[in-house]
Formats: sequence, structure tokens, C-alpha cells
Amino acid sequence: MSPSRTPAAGTDTHCPYCALQCAMTVTPAAATAPATEAAAAVPTIAGRDFPTNRGGLCRKGWTSASLLGHPGRVTTPLLRGQDGIHRPVEWAQALDLIADQVRRTRNEFGPDAVGVFGGGGLTNEKAYQLGKFTRLALGTSRIDYNGRFCMSSAAAAGNRAFGLDRGLPFPVSDLDSAHTILMLGSNVAETMPPFVQHLQGARAAGGLIVVDPRRTATADFTADGAGLHLQPVPATDLVLLLGLSHIVIHDGLVNQDFIANRTHGYQAVARSVSSWWPERVQAVTGVPVHLLRETARRLAEGARLGGSYILTGRGVEQHVDGTDTATAAINLALLLGLPGSATSGYGTLTGQGNGQGGREHGQKADQLPGYRKITDPTARAHVAKVWGVDPDVIPGPGLPAVELLASLGRPDGVRTFFIHGANVAVSAPNASEVVKGLRRLDFLVVCDFVMSETAREADLVLPVLQWAEEEGTITNLEGRVLRRRAAVTPPAGARSELWIFSELARRLDAPSTFSPDPETVFTELRAASEGGLADYSGIDYALLDSGAEAYWPFPVGSKGTPRLFLESFAHTDGRAVLTPVSPATARGRDTLFAGSTLALVTGRLLEHYQSGAQTRRVPELAAAVPHAELLIHPLAAASRGIADGARVTIANARGSVHCTAKTSTAIRSDTVFLPFHFPQEENANLLTSAAVDPISGMPEFKASSVTVLADPILQGTAGAEPADLQEAS
Repeated sequence: MSPSRTPAAGTDTHCPYCALQCAMTVTPAAATAPATEAAAAVPTIAGRDFPTNRGGLCRKGWTSASLLGHPGRVTTPLLRGQDGIHRPVEWAQALDLIADQVRRTRNEFGPDAVGVFGGGGLTNEKAYQLGKFTRLALGTSRIDYNGRFCMSSAAAAGNRAFGLDRGLPFPVSDLDSAHTILMLGSNVAETMPPFVQHLQGARAAGGLIVVDPRRTATADFTADGAGLHLQPVPATDLVLLLGLSHIVIHDGLVNQDFIANRTHGYQAVARSVSSWWPERVQAVTGVPVHLLRETARRLAEGARLGGSYILTGRGVEQHVDGTDTATAAINLALLLGLPGSATSGYGTLTGQGNGQGGREHGQKADQLPGYRKITDPTARAHVAKVWGVDPDVIPGPGLPAVELLASLGRPDGVRTFFIHGANVAVSAPNASEVVKGLRRLDFLVVCDFVMSETAREADLVLPVLQWAEEEGTITNLEGRVLRRRAAVTPPAGARSELWIFSELARRLDAPSTFSPDPETVFTELRAASEGGLADYSGIDYALLDSGAEAYWPFPVGSKGTPRLFLESFAHTDGRAVLTPVSPATARGRDTLFAGSTLALVTGRLLEHYQSGAQTRRVPELAAAVPHAELLIHPLAAASRGIADGARVTIANARGSVHCTAKTSTAIRSDTVFLPFHFPQEENANLLTSAAVDPISGMPEFKASSVTVLADPILQGTAGAEPADLQEAS
């Protein structure tokens, strides 16, 4: 074992949180310390020089080791009794119970009565093995993952336009020299702070343009001549982008050579945006005409002067028209000739730590490893050969996440359910209905390292390894494959999901093989991905351990692909496709602001991550932001008799949330903002809709109509927390 993989010394690995995957070194507590001190000591985290973070880390990264020895850690299987209390059981008993339950469910209701929900934080090896385990050992088609809530619309748009989906089709360091960067619906200053250093070139050129209804920390970087901040009405981003494309075409800013030589569909898109003249766009979005024109001009000028980039995030994608909105952003980029350039481009900012790799290797409802379509006979034959099974054994496509969760406990729905790396009781839209579904199940198995809100609903909780306790690979937002290395020794009772899959597959007499060894699984993943869009076949652990850059596609014998599309796009004719899109229904003021309602936007905070199951247990982070706060404009607050710091009720037909109000002019007066990291009465997803994009299955997280009222009954009363969170904070 090389020194970089020796737990007793400092170990080079990567942060467990966002897809920037900042490089760090983890050094465990000194082996010479007394046992009690060593158990209580927290490993040391040091930032490591790497292109994405250049030695920097955010608050979450610096405190990431706090969870490794957390007192609320689950270290043995926990079986819920008839009294609702979880009690320890042996691993053999737990696994035998699961196998018996799976057989019983399949025999009585059929194989699709067993379901699986994965996560974008799983390593490539675990995501790959989870998909294989689901389809071969469980024999079900019912698998999807929480990336459906994150990247699905961007992925659908990328595949439609380019024939390939990779979040950033270029290294993030390419942004350093950009003259202009248009960033839509992403607050990187809080969600991935080390990313901000890559915006400095555009800021210096006055070319950072941020689109967000809030004046976020990222939008603040446009001040003092560094750029522009556009504050559209929520859910009008599609119209905004159509208007920008109209200006580009009308004002003669189109890169005609690029359009003629490298694309299809220009005329249809030109016709489709002709009705979105600037004044009409201003009326719908609230963005002044002069800012629309200035944005289009700067993007075109930047492409000539040294580089323009258009970057999208969840703020414009988590809508029922998210795929079309991302497509409109890509159309704008193509009109300007940005994609496939060495100095310009389009990209989408992946959120979860392995959100890119997690969607490539088989835990999506409609995909097989290598980003292959599960309905493609050639793809099925290739993967079946690697697995050593008949292609007919592999089930067809399953259900996307929202539909899968809605089926829980229903007639002809899922009766036995596995959840890996997700906290759907907090993170899923219309969360109260999801919890009802979990409670309707015959049997729920949750793999986690803490008792998350979802784990508390489980019949059986299986303790798994954390990031610094396991070997494997992850793929960051650039499509770069990275090594995750074990830096500390895990608790004796915790197990890797790979071991769990292996043991259950043996008990279920599954075909093929299921190794518990990450490198062995990665070797099989390489073979399964070979020839696919996401080809990892030329990558192995030795290459990654050498420090070599490994951007997929990386076929055997190649040197990888840090920059996609330089010569051709991934469609068979090598051209990108411009696709006309338009608002399907009236959106914006007419639908979000009826009567006294406001538009609710949800999002992340600097101190917390996703459902908060991890960060709410880190003392420093929990102390900094212990509860949710509703961001509301002073005018909206005053008209409702709400004082700064008052307790309020935010409600709609789906549910109600109680929290503290924070007045701020940083948000539009017709909009409120609520973070989605908190559970119970502060859970923002009690209010969000399960309506989905018809193409991607992405839920409508970013535009819910709500009422906001002062709540005198709850003045000064904070929401209750589970006992282990109280201890942590």
C-alpha cells in the first residue's frame, strides 16, 4: 500500500461535500494518544493544492472530520420493534431478514414491488454496484436516485443539444481567463466558495453577470463595476433567455460561421424567439431592457475579446420547464459560438459530490453503465456480457424519482424499499406525502451513518462507512475522475455498501458476481462503460494514484478528454442541435402572485449542505445557523405586520412551515427565500410541489406560491430537534 493510502499518516483525498471536490489531506488523531483521547480527537483537515480549490476549503470542508467520531453515529444494525424503538441486531440476522423480506415481496407482489433509491454522494463503485444489484439480485426495474432532484434537466438538455451530458465540458480553471461569465441560478459564493476564485478574471473585466431573484453573496461580486445583477421574477428564466437570444439575433451578434458549420436548427430557433422582443421580456421578467441589451452585448464582446461562458445551476433548472430553460441557455450559447471553443463555453454546475459519476453508471431509472440507454439492445448486450448474464435478465426502465416515491405502499407499487445515501423525508418535494409513503411500506431499509429523518422511519437501519473510511472514486463537476482514499479506521460495526450488496446477493442466489473490493468493482465498471458515452475503460487506480488527470471519456489507449466538443459534438453528424422552446403556460406574476401570495424560492446556505443530515450535526455549523430563517423584503413584511425576527407561518395547500423572519432588501418584494436544510416544522419541502418537468422528471422546487403570516402563538419558540442534534449543537 502506497504512503498516500496509509491511514496512520496523512492521506490525500477529497472533500465529502459538493461536486467541486476540493483536494484535502486528512491526518487521523495520533496513534500514541491514550485510547480515550484518540476516540474523542478529531482528525486534522488541511487544504491541498489542486486546480479546483488551490488549497482553499469552505467552512464545511474544514469541519468535515467532525462527523467521523460523532456520538450519534450508527455503528450496528438497528431493527425497529413493534413499539417503534430501534434496537441493535447482529449483521447476519439483519441480512437474513432482508433476504427473506425480498423473497416474500417478490413472491406475493412481483419483482417490481421491490424498489431502490440511490444517491449522488455514492462513489462510482457503489453507484455502479447498486444498479447491478437492483437489476440482478433484486430483479427489479424500480430504481432511481436523488440526482433526479439535481441534474436531470441539465442532463436532458445537454443530451438534446450536444448528444452528451457532462456538467462542465472543460476544466474549471479555463474560467480564469474569461472576459464574460453569465451565471444563472447558482450562488457559488455560498454553495462552493472556492469556486469564486475562478470568477476573478471576469470580475476584473467588468464581465460577471449573475441572474438571481436574490442579491446573493455571488451577486454581490458584480458590484462596483465588476458586472451586472439581473433580478427576474421567479420562474421567468426561460423568457429571459428567449429575450437574450432575440437580441443576439436582431442586433447581428450571431456567430454565423459557427452556426453554419457546426449546428442544425438555427432558422427554427430564430423564428421561435422573434416574438420575445426586449420590452415584452421586461414586462414578464421585470428585468429592464437596458440590462437585457447590455447582457447580450457583453456576451458577444467577451467571445471576441478572450472568452465568454454561460453557466447554469439549479435555480433555473428545478422547474417544470427546467429542460427547456436549460435548452434555451444552450441555444444562446450556440448562437454566440461558445460551446466547442478553446476559450469559451457552456456548462452546468453539478451540485452533489459525485453528482456527475452518480448519474453515469446505472442508478438512474433509464440507464446502464457508461451512460448507456437501458432500452438500447446493443447497450443491454454489452453490459450483459460483462455481467455474464442473458440480456433478457436485465429489467427495462423503471420510474423517475418522484413517480417512484409516489408509488410507495400503493397497490401495484413498491412494498419493500432500500434507500442509500439520501434523506428523502427532508429533501423530496411535497415531503409530508413522501413520509406517508415511507410509512405505508411493508419494509424499509435505510443505509446511513447517522439516524437521519429518513432512517428514523426505517424498519431496519444499516450502518455504513463515511467518506474518509473508504476507498473508491468520484467524478467531479468537470468530469474528472478522482481517488477517494481511506484515511481513518471505521467503527467496528460499520460496513461498506459493497460488502452489503455482496452478502445480500449471495443470500438471494443472484447471477453474476458482487465483489466487496472497490478496485475489483472499478475494474468491472471500466469494462461495462467501455464504448459508452461515459467511457472509463482507460482509467485505473494506478493511473489515478499517479496524479494523472483523468477526464472522461477516457478510452483505453487515450489520454482522456479535458475539453469536449473542440472538433465535433456527440451527435452522429458531429453537429450541435438548436431546439426551439417556449413557455408552455403563463408563468410568473399571474401564477405566483394571486391575491396576497408570494413566490417561494428554496436553496442552500454557506454553513449547510443538502438535507442537513451531516452539517446539522457539526457543532460549529449548527451553532452558526441552528434554524431556518425566511428571507422577506421589508415592504412585504410590513404589509403583513411582520417584524424582523418575528415567528411566521409560511403555508400553501401542501403544508405549513414555522420559522423566524429576516427582513432584507436583498430579495424582491414579491419573493421569499427559505433554505431547505432543516427538518420537521422548518422543512421547506413541505411546501414544494411534486409537479415535474415532463422530459427530465425534475420537480418544481424553485417556484411555489405561499402565504406568509405573523404567528403570535409561536413568537420566540424555536423548532424542536432530535436528541442527537441537540447534543451536537
